[in-house]
Formats: sequence, C-alpha cells, structure tokens
Amino acid sequence: MTYYFAKTLGVEFNEAVRRTTQALQKEGFGIITQIDVQDVFKKKLSKEFRPYLILGACNPSMAYEALETEDKVGTMLPCNVVIQGLEGGKTEIAAIDPVASMQAIENSHLKSAALQVQAKLRTVIENL
Repeated sequence: MTYYFAKTLGVEFNEAVRRTTQALQKEGFGIITQIDVQDVFKKKLSKEFRPYLILGACNPSMAYEALETEDKVGTMLPCNVVIQGLEGGKTEIAAIDPVASMQAIENSHLKSAALQVQAKLRTVIENL
C-alpha cells in the first residue's frame, strides 16, 4: 500500500499552490500550517532547494471526531499535502493517505473516519 496520492500538473508552482488550496477548501479543509522548505533550507543550511511547500490541511469536524475517538491521533494530524516544483515548469502535488498512516492504530471508529478523509483527499488530488 502506498502512503500518498500524487498528481503532476503542467503549471508553475504558485499556480499549483493556488489550485491545491482551493481544492482543499472545496472539500472542507483549511490550511493550519504552511512550511516553505526551500526557504528553511536556505536560511538554516545555506542550501538551495527546489520550491517545496508542506501544507497542513485540516477538516475541523473530522479532526474533532478523530480526537474524540483516539486522543493520541493528534500525533498524526494535520493531513500533510506537499507541493513541489519539478523541471520544465511542472509541479507535483502529493497528499498523505490517512488510511495507510493509521494502520498501526487498532480502533475501528478511527479507521472509518480515516476512510472518509481518504476519499476527500483523493478527490482533491484527482480534481486538480
């Protein structure tokens, strides 16, 4: 089982960020964290790196349900979505598969919630 869903778009990085953010919002996700990996590596390591953004996406009602079901599941939240620039003006978007990431937890209610989030994240990636 793969641990992510991905799609490559023939658009520049900033356009991919815009489209991804809109697609996430359409499925009920907000962006609660944003890490600009390229900027961090430049500032902290003086290293050049491709455009690479990690978005922490959260669907509040689903996160609430998950935390009510399993209080330590917060160690796996939010759902990370990666946007990275590729050569030739292309951009890849990848989202975590919450079902794969939660396999270690023995909780049937949580697995059901993970399936719902999985469906929403698949829709986001497929509709980009």
